[in-house]
Amino acid sequence: MSSMDPSTGHPETTDTPQVLLEHHLSALRLPTILREYDKVAQQCAAESVDYPRFLLRITELELLDRERRAIERRIRQARFPVLKSLDSFEFLSIPSLNKAMVLELARCEFIGRRENVLLLGNSGTGKTHIALALGLAACQHGHRVRFTTAAALVNELIEARDERKLLRFQKQIASYELLIVDELGFVPLSKTGAELLFEMLSQRYERGSTLVTSNLPFAEWTEVLGSERLTGALLDRLTHHVHILEMNGDSFRLKQSKRKRATTNP
Repeated sequence: MSSMDPSTGHPETTDTPQVLLEHHLSALRLPTILREYDKVAQQCAAESVDYPRFLLRITELELLDRERRAIERRIRQARFPVLKSLDSFEFLSIPSLNKAMVLELARCEFIGRRENVLLLGNSGTGKTHIALALGLAACQHGHRVRFTTAAALVNELIEARDERKLLRFQKQIASYELLIVDELGFVPLSKTGAELLFEMLSQRYERGSTLVTSNLPFAEWTEVLGSERLTGALLDRLTHHVHILEMNGDSFRLKQSKRKRATTNP
């Protein structure tokens, strides 16, 4: 039989505190505490843990889960085509690559200093893998990241200009703390595309970090951008505060293909 609540004059049900607690936790947007509080309370009761330590345990769970969700959200927003980490990169296959520098960059302190990274080398040597891994590390360190190819970025810039949304798109790209532009040099750019890309990257100068991968040495960037003046101005900005990683060597994909053929036809 239920008793009367003296404050309201209404019957008091035994489940009212739990219902109200769960309502408040939902309203406060504390889903992990809502999900785990009962289990943690039972554990703490069994271990004779006091109330402050009970609160410490459930708030720690909430914080850890919130950070996990935040990392997952930043990874989705980065638009990585695939997820890659440094753990799966074969450093021994590229002796020219400065491993110590890569590991230092993975700490992401360069982003706070608004420095750039350039990965240069022939095709198939793992430039995109390193770029993706550094982008993932940046997301895990709390930075907003956007991954794109040079061709895709130029197409987005042209579409935004044609739809009179260029300023909005430029502000959106500028908001990312790390912009990764992959495959600069694979496709020659139109005059308009090169100018828009130059403007975009120039706006990030000393305001945000930019990571560019290219299969071309600097001397050949003019073939992509179509103008020595534009190329010189872009390199001047990109290389002012920069970490350059040389990645010349045999193609990973070619090695894998040879190994596969050797396995198939011993």
